[in-house]
Amino acid sequence: MRTYAIGDIHGHLDLLKAAHARIAADRERVGDSDAPVVHLGDLVDRGPDSAGVIDYLSQGIARGENWLVLRGNHDRMFAGFLGDATYHDPRLRPDYDWTHPRVGGIETLESYGIVDPGGRPPAQVQAETVAAVPASHRALLQGMLNSYRRGEVLFVHAGIRPGVALEEQTEDDLIWIRGEFHQDTRDHGVLVIHGHTPVEKPTHFGNRVDIDSGAAYGGPLTAIVVEDREVFVLTDAGRAPLLP
Repeated sequence: MRTYAIGDIHGHLDLLKAAHARIAADRERVGDSDAPVVHLGDLVDRGPDSAGVIDYLSQGIARGENWLVLRGNHDRMFAGFLGDATYHDPRLRPDYDWTHPRVGGIETLESYGIVDPGGRPPAQVQAETVAAVPASHRALLQGMLNSYRRGEVLFVHAGIRPGVALEEQTEDDLIWIRGEFHQDTRDHGVLVIHGHTPVEKPTHFGNRVDIDSGAAYGGPLTAIVVEDREVFVLTDAGRAPLLP
């Protein structure tokens, strides 16, 4: 059972296309054109072309590519802003909002052609954004999955709350959790593939695999292939085993 996955993109369309090229090369080597590609969320914010990332993925899905897109916390904040200029994500610290310089919403708005999004009334900016974001982009944001399970592997943006059944996990935890999940060394019954928390390089912790390699902060964008519970990082030279 083969599944491809790509970590947190954060508006880097060039890195996303390169990751897909590595996946295409691996498909050709193994003769597989059907295995799904799971994008682990955080398509937007911080990087230069969030609009381009969403457009690229929505067009691919529309033409029948077997691509799945999970919801990240940044994606939820963008969708929330589209619905309400005063939206504040319940898990975001209270002194921040989506357009705070450390969050990255400004860069996303600029990618849609919004001028001076941080210097004008939020309601005005939000109205312009609603007009600028195509319906296909909104449909992608609204249709994102919170998790995707394939065999003994669970793909999710941030992680899971340990000790809680998979079907009872909350969206808040699936897209925001860190500490409790990272510190728990128990087997969760599935190998959890996640992003959300940047690491210097993709890391296998035994019960979970973190593939957010910090594209948001100038790092690379990781693409992997998972076969049963074996994980391989895709490089320009081919596969590299990722071991606990």
